[in-house]
Amino acid sequence: MAQDLSNFIPEIWSKKLSMLLDNSGVMMQCVNRDFEGEIKNSGDTVHIRTFGDVTVKTYSGSITYDELTSPTQQLSIDQKKYFAFKVDDVTKAQSNIDVMAGYLDRAKVAIDLAKDTFLLAKHADVPSANIVGSETTPVALTKDNIYTNFVSLAKGLKKANAISKGQKPFIIINPDVEALLIQAPEFIQATQAGDKTLRDGSIGRIAGLDVLVCTNLEAVGGKLYVMAGTNNAVTFASQVVEVESIRLQDSFDTAVRGLYVYGAKTVVPNALAKLICTV
Repeated sequence: MAQDLSNFIPEIWSKKLSMLLDNSGVMMQCVNRDFEGEIKNSGDTVHIRTFGDVTVKTYSGSITYDELTSPTQQLSIDQKKYFAFKVDDVTKAQSNIDVMAGYLDRAKVAIDLAKDTFLLAKHADVPSANIVGSETTPVALTKDNIYTNFVSLAKGLKKANAISKGQKPFIIINPDVEALLIQAPEFIQATQAGDKTLRDGSIGRIAGLDVLVCTNLEAVGGKLYVMAGTNNAVTFASQVVEVESIRLQDSFDTAVRGLYVYGAKTVVPNALAKLICTV
């Protein structure tokens, strides 16, 4: 028997999924959405106009005017993720908020993992001056040296003038690094932060860095790439392009599917730092 689809409203599902994804995922706390613009579909491009440097000169009676430059970078929406599943009773799913929320939440979790993996790969954009450790000689991280190495990351960001007033630098670790960190006496847990505001999801602060734990940060070739930075380093844009229902031709089921597109661009590489280490 054909199911009644009259109560299925794609706009509702799309809006709810957009709200769930807007700030979800660990890495969403570490990027900006300044240039999101009007994203419609995969392949769209956001043109980012930045400001060139202004030269300050010594005044000696005459003035020379500089020709200002306004460099342009491009943010490509080149990542496409979809979900597709069968629904036995769409009418019931639409009227039962717990069922619908459950479907949306599972789609959100899967997309979050993909987004985090994509954004964590931006460690490749870190300039050499902001790297602690190396590919050939990674730092063997312990509870005794973790603070010193995190201080080195913070110092690199400060020397690059990446940390200005009002900005809260972050550091992304995984549970293995967290197990060492909580043994370091210098670590300020979230419950001990007092009146110091931490970003959402932060477990605490060390060396002035808000600490976020991402289970999706995995070792590659035995090495971990622990990334630190500020939110102005990477810009992110996304859009839930479509959520729709269709009748499957080879069964009596109704399918629900959705398409989510996104992209990211490292616009200020100096605002990123990384520690190459082993645990």
